[in-house]
Amino acid sequence: MIELADVREARERVSATARHTPLDYSHTYSKMTGAEVYLKLENFQRTGSFKIRGATNRIKTLSEAEKNAGVVTASAGNHAQGVALAASRVGVDSKIVMPTNAPISKVGATRNYGAEVVLHGDDYNDAAERAHEIEREENRTYVHAFDDEMVMAGQGTIGLEIVEELPELDTVVVPIGGGGLISGIATAVKAHDPETRVVGVQAEGASSVATSLQKGEIHELDGVDTIADGIATRSVGELPFEVIQKRVDEVVTVPDADIAMAITNLLERSKTMVEGAGAVPLAALLEGHLDYEEEEVIVPALCGGNIDLNMLTTVVMRGLVETGRYLKVRTVLKDRPGALEDLLKVIADMRANIYAIQHDRTSRDIGMSDTEVELDLETRGHDHVDRLLAELRDRGYEVDVLV
Repeated sequence: MIELADVREARERVSATARHTPLDYSHTYSKMTGAEVYLKLENFQRTGSFKIRGATNRIKTLSEAEKNAGVVTASAGNHAQGVALAASRVGVDSKIVMPTNAPISKVGATRNYGAEVVLHGDDYNDAAERAHEIEREENRTYVHAFDDEMVMAGQGTIGLEIVEELPELDTVVVPIGGGGLISGIATAVKAHDPETRVVGVQAEGASSVATSLQKGEIHELDGVDTIADGIATRSVGELPFEVIQKRVDEVVTVPDADIAMAITNLLERSKTMVEGAGAVPLAALLEGHLDYEEEEVIVPALCGGNIDLNMLTTVVMRGLVETGRYLKVRTVLKDRPGALEDLLKVIADMRANIYAIQHDRTSRDIGMSDTEVELDLETRGHDHVDRLLAELRDRGYEVDVLV
């Protein structure tokens, strides 16, 4: 099991490559929660993620023979970029296996950092199987994304930064995928003060750790399904699980809808972009998955900001729906002049804005003298949506809410 000394030694190796990221007091989230909330902005890290820390520590501890042979790893994206950059910095050849559905932005960034990218499989576990084949075929050193003591110790340097800047810390909230990040942070934090609470957060669609803790052994999922691709692993690593059992106080899960809300909230309120994995700690805090005391000092670790733009578009739209600021409705009008104008006047009088209109006379679901209309509307919250729908129905329109 890694100890504080391992994390401190890692800092000496990591400091030349990884940035010391900001710890930012949030007036917004402190007011919203009643706690004292400080955001650890690891999304500002080089490569956009904490993974550069662990990758650098591991690669700098390779023997000369291992460096000459090159390295290989598997990753959904962030570890890939960390290994690629860390290896390039010391002249080591790297080959990265990524799932075929890995975000295009992460694949491109990994190649730009100097790695050869191999796309294989549906998820991290499939990619890892292929990476281990390459390890045997080419005699490369496998740099595990999380199940490696040097990687765990490197990630723990985040914990050192937090406790040194904020010694009065009460709770740190950390994402869990394979467990390398939380095992490193928990080691640093508990060494500083054993009473400091360490809470892990998983996405509901990739939540193996809570079950593993209940069983006392690692439980592997059949598959994963979450927008938080950075923590979409089927199981926790063996070495991190040992640390989690001893040093993590609680593990909670959050649904994708809450993760999307947290991403949207950070964009709008904090002008900060994070990916799904980076948003899960704040999602747990804001959406009631985490118990805490008034004025408790809490640090959500926002571990990465490498969100694919296509995913970001989907997430923002989901966030607008969840907050009542986007509404899609369907209704049926008589196919006569002025019918659409009458409908639009009701919407305008209710101060809703129209994004788009689809007008269809050919649907088989309506009468020959009718026309189907779908409207995409900009609204101003759930109360506004309720008033708008009530007004439309009072005026005789049968309205179906589609989104």
